[in-house]
Amino acid sequence: MSPSVTDHVVGRALSWADIPRLVELEGRLFADDAWSAPTWWAELAARPRRDYVALESDGELVGYAGLDLAGEVADVMTIAVAPEAQGRGLGGELLALMASRAREAGAAYLLLEVRDDNAGAKALYARAGFEVVTVRRRYYQPGDVDALVMRLRLRDERDGVGDTNG
Repeated sequence: MSPSVTDHVVGRALSWADIPRLVELEGRLFADDAWSAPTWWAELAARPRRDYVALESDGELVGYAGLDLAGEVADVMTIAVAPEAQGRGLGGELLALMASRAREAGAAYLLLEVRDDNAGAKALYARAGFEVVTVRRRYYQPGDVDALVMRLRLRDERDGVGDTNG
């Protein structure tokens, strides 16, 4: 993959045909936490509440992310960039896209969980304005790794967050 991969990356919706590549990438990226093919089938079937996007370069899936749209609070279900495409800003692009889609769907907050030992992801989320709101101790198994629950405010008080009058 060339250093100019971001010049040739296109976004699109994830499809059923992507499941084999998703499973392959999950195994490489997340090892103990990888989603299986049946998990991906269930996630893609949960539309429209679930919203998944893919980044593709030269016809190959190089990144993906997904949201659970549940009203005022949206959750990032996953965000991933293929190892050969990392370091080119694609994770930031995916995260910004998730925030934009959540905001467009009416969410006031965007939540996510991240492994406490994933320094790169934690740095990405902090740069984007996410703050740690709680810690789920020993959440990721095996390994007893804590999960940090992080939140990004998508609207401020003037936009109606907390406004019960609509």
